[in-house]
Amino acid sequence: MIKLLIVDDSALMRRHLGRIFDAQGDFQVSFARNGAEALAAVRDQQPDVVTLDVNMPEMDGLTCLSHIMTESPRPVVMVSSLTSKGAMATLEALELGAVDFIPKPDGTVSLNIDKIEAELVAKVRAASKARMRTRNLAQRIRRQHAAIAEVLPRKAAPPAGAGEAKGLVLIGVSTGGPGALDCVLPLLPADFRWPILVCQHMPANFTGVLARRLDGASRIRVVEADAPTPLHPGTAYIARGDADMLVARRPAGLVALPAPASPKHVWHPSVDRMVQSAMEHVDPSRLIGVLLTGMGNDGAEAMAELRARSGRTIAESEDTAVVWGMPQDLIRRGGADIVLPVQRVAEQLEKWVR
Repeated sequence: MIKLLIVDDSALMRRHLGRIFDAQGDFQVSFARNGAEALAAVRDQQPDVVTLDVNMPEMDGLTCLSHIMTESPRPVVMVSSLTSKGAMATLEALELGAVDFIPKPDGTVSLNIDKIEAELVAKVRAASKARMRTRNLAQRIRRQHAAIAEVLPRKAAPPAGAGEAKGLVLIGVSTGGPGALDCVLPLLPADFRWPILVCQHMPANFTGVLARRLDGASRIRVVEADAPTPLHPGTAYIARGDADMLVARRPAGLVALPAPASPKHVWHPSVDRMVQSAMEHVDPSRLIGVLLTGMGNDGAEAMAELRARSGRTIAESEDTAVVWGMPQDLIRRGGADIVLPVQRVAEQLEKWVR
């Protein structure tokens, strides 16, 4: 049995979440109404997983999460609104150590919780098996580069006609992704020679906030590709959530092209679809695929094909992956050139691109 603690100040939400997990047959469910009650329940019951609302009276979700991760670390899945403010709070929670998050439909307590039932159960199951990332790994890595970052000049947009990219780095990531990206993009130099495309499974309201947070922490530019966008070296392009990102060719060079989510693919933005489109327009030997933490297998098939066609690939190692699903599947297919802990990915990218 999976011991699950549901923390939410709404009796309606507690009832609906409890019904969903009771129906699974392998969850032992308990409840708390706020952060203070949650901390007591964690100490007394030692749950395997906690679902934690962000906005609660007496003690909010972020404060509660920080106490849990300090006193008794365990997998936590945040339940967040779909507002911009909710997105910022959720990303802060992921930096504090939460494994994943579920957005509330319509941004409020709603009977529409049934719409995300399958995703909710899958994420909590995955969280119950998740490896807890070394606390504040990303923050420690960023602090190592803080002295450099503080004296960097203001990042400017690449000039028009800057020339076509010589190659592309293609990154796929899901559960645990913001923390993983925080261990890769901030470590790359401002003059990194290839553009970087990132598919992070995440709703549309969250990807712009993620891009801005990463941009503030990185020497390269980080932007959300929410419109057809020319690709330039020294820039990472985050795919807009709830859609897909394709590589296309225009007279002036390569562009990142937002596209409606394909019904043929389960996860979005689709890593498989991004990689396949890149191979249509760029010699595979000029492509590097990176598959980081995440449940499922999105990207594994396409990156295995990329390696078979002379591209290079990196899979995150089990030691640092929050959920070792996507990279494990790439390795199982024989599609990984190299398996690395997340904090060594940037160094390997620099070597290959040079």
